Amino acid sequence: MINSPLEDIEAAALQLAPAERARLAERLLVSLDEDDEILASWVAEAEKRGDAFERGEMEAIDFDEAIAQARARLANRRAA
Repeated sequence: MINSPLEDIEAAALQLAPAERARLAERLLVSLDEDDEILASWVAEAEKRGDAFERGEMEAIDFDEAIAQARARLANRRAA
């Protein structure tokens, strides 16, 4: 079975390091609507955080832990 160009690109992208995949995803999103200032701001922030992670200035946490922390913060705000 022959892969489509999209499948080849996807397979190659999945071989990238997580930070590189994130940067690629950001660039692809921006390419969909380059005039979207909000998206551009999010991309800039994501790149800043990705770079900080690569420099060891920021840690990654498990997705489930991140959700639990966010829910706890929301619960604390509601209780206040």
